[in-house]
Amino acid sequence: MKKIVLLFFLSLFIISCGSNRNHGRTSSKSSHHSRSDNRINSHHSNNRVATTRTKTEPKEKRKEDRSESKGIEKDSHSVKQEIIDYAKTFQGTRYKFGGTTRSGMDCSGLISVAFQKENIELPRVSREMATQGVRISLKNVEKGDLVFFKTSSRNVINHVGLVVETDRGEIKFIHSSTRAGVIISSLEETYWKKAFVEVRRVI
Repeated sequence: MKKIVLLFFLSLFIISCGSNRNHGRTSSKSSHHSRSDNRINSHHSNNRVATTRTKTEPKEKRKEDRSESKGIEKDSHSVKQEIIDYAKTFQGTRYKFGGTTRSGMDCSGLISVAFQKENIELPRVSREMATQGVRISLKNVEKGDLVFFKTSSRNVINHVGLVVETDRGEIKFIHSSTRAGVIISSLEETYWKKAFVEVRRVI
C-alpha cells in the first residue's frame, strides 16, 4: 500500500515539472515573435521613408534644370550687351594701327578688347576673326554680331565692326576708322554698303 501511495505522488511531481517546462518554451517563442514583428514593422517604415524621398528628388532636379536653363539664356544676352556697352566707352579714341588702348586703337583692336572684357578670346587680326563663329544672313543680324569689310584693292577682309543696333532694317555698328577713330556708322552708308562682305555670330 505504501508503494502505491509513493508511486502516486512521484507521478504527480513528474507531470507538474513537464507542464512548467512547456510554459517556458511558449513564453520564449512569444518573445521571439514579438521581436521579429518589431523588426518587420521597422523595415516597412524605413521603406516608406525611402520611397517618399525617391519620389521628391526628380521634381526638385527638374526645377533646378529649368532654372539653370533660364540663367544661361539670360547670360547670353547680357554678355552681348556688356560687350557693346564696353566698346562704346572707346568712342572718340583716335585710330592707331596695332593699338588696343584709349590712347589709340585699330578696328580689330577695339573688337578684341571688348570681347576680352567678357573673357572671350578672338584672333587679333580682322581676317582671322572672320573664321570664328558662324556666318549668318544679313536679314538675321542681331546686336553683338560682327560685320566684315574689304576696304582695299587687295580683295581681302581688312576691317571689322560690332553691331550695336538694328532698327527698322538699319544696321549700326561701332568700329575704329582710319579717319575718325572709334565711331558708330550705318551699313546704309554707301561706302560701307559697297565694302560689306559678311556677318558672323560668335556668341
